[in-house]
Amino acid sequence: MQQLIASLELTPHIEGGYFKETYRSEAQYTTLDGQSRSLATLIYFMLPSGNYSKFHKIASDEIWIYQAGSPLLIHMINQEGKLHTATLGLDVANGQQPQVCIPAQTIFGAEVLDAHSYSLTSCMVAPGFDFNDFQLYDKAELMERFADLAPIILHLHQ
Repeated sequence: MQQLIASLELTPHIEGGYFKETYRSEAQYTTLDGQSRSLATLIYFMLPSGNYSKFHKIASDEIWIYQAGSPLLIHMINQEGKLHTATLGLDVANGQQPQVCIPAQTIFGAEVLDAHSYSLTSCMVAPGFDFNDFQLYDKAELMERFADLAPIILHLHQ
């Protein structure tokens, strides 16, 4: 795993795991509030087992694409506060999906399914990712808003 991190030039991500932006569209999009964003962006994202992508949200749709390693559990909290978990992986016959779309403004986090492994994905964001559109949630805020989801909140925010 360390060799792959070095070879892909991944760096630590604030939400957990490692990433590297590999594409940023030169075409621009103007948001409803007048902000300029790239039309789309693409990153590598690697999450080692025992490390978590903490709950966060962004202002755009994000598509996660399975690349290698263990399947990945993506936990999503929709606008109504309902939890849905999708499994990103290649075992389609058992409910895994090679691509998972997380709708804009959805609070989500992720974890690797298998112990002693990692999950390598690509994540495409459209309109393109900008850290100004990124909100990382802390455990206390999530617990206050979604007390019924305490087990998964506490799990991803260890």
